[in-house]
Amino acid sequence: MLKKIAAVLLIGIVMVGVTACAAPATQTSAAQTTGNSPVAVETTVATASPTTSAATESGALTSEEAADLLHMREEEKLARDVYLALYDKWGQRVFKNIASAEQRHMDAVGTLIKEYGLQDPVKETKDQPGVFTDPKLQELYEKLVKEGSESLKSALIVGATIEDLDIKDLNDALARTNKADIEAVYENLKSGSENHMRAFVRNLKQMGADYTPKYITPEEYNEILNGATGRRSGTAGMARGRGHGRQLGKASPGKGYGRFSMASRGRGRGESGMAPRGQNR
Repeated sequence: MLKKIAAVLLIGIVMVGVTACAAPATQTSAAQTTGNSPVAVETTVATASPTTSAATESGALTSEEAADLLHMREEEKLARDVYLALYDKWGQRVFKNIASAEQRHMDAVGTLIKEYGLQDPVKETKDQPGVFTDPKLQELYEKLVKEGSESLKSALIVGATIEDLDIKDLNDALARTNKADIEAVYENLKSGSENHMRAFVRNLKQMGADYTPKYITPEEYNEILNGATGRRSGTAGMARGRGHGRQLGKASPGKGYGRFSMASRGRGRGESGMAPRGQNR
């Protein structure tokens, strides 16, 4: 009799353990505020499944890390979509070239979103130009396109403003993560944004105009213009060595870092898109 009771108890304990392990993943409400940024994100993200490679190798994302990834995915899309709209309006190659770079930035963040098992906001909108899940980004897109359509000078200021905001948000996101794979992507995005800002400001100066930063500090802005940041070599965006995140691929000269490479070709007429002389006016 005692043996039967013990057997029943043992079966009950096993069943409880199996039920607990089979519990469905919950959803976490994540909110992100970008400080001085006019963009705030409040969204619901799915917790990464414990069976995904990201969860097993890097650990679960914090709510801030998840919100930042989703925000940066759509913020890079905003940059791409605004630049394509302004290229259609003004025909200046700087917008077309940098829009192509923003697509690569979108793809890099999209890879992280997929590997961490998050719901991709770009897929939710079917990547329609000018359409966003975040109403704040939707409003910002419409505002920037309207401003950039007033004149070529205004369009270039809009470009510099987007990169200004992007750098500020990337700085904030970097401060909220310690995962090497996320850091590597954010550092590469930041390097690209710095190159893009230089390109827009150069075009403005060719027109006798200039840009005043709205989001980053004047000190950081001057460092960017002076080339002290952003022009990283083949190891651009290398994680800061905290031992978190999945192992990254080896760097190739001039090709970024590992599989998240986003080489910036932004010198002369590459990604920086410097307009040929005589076409700015």
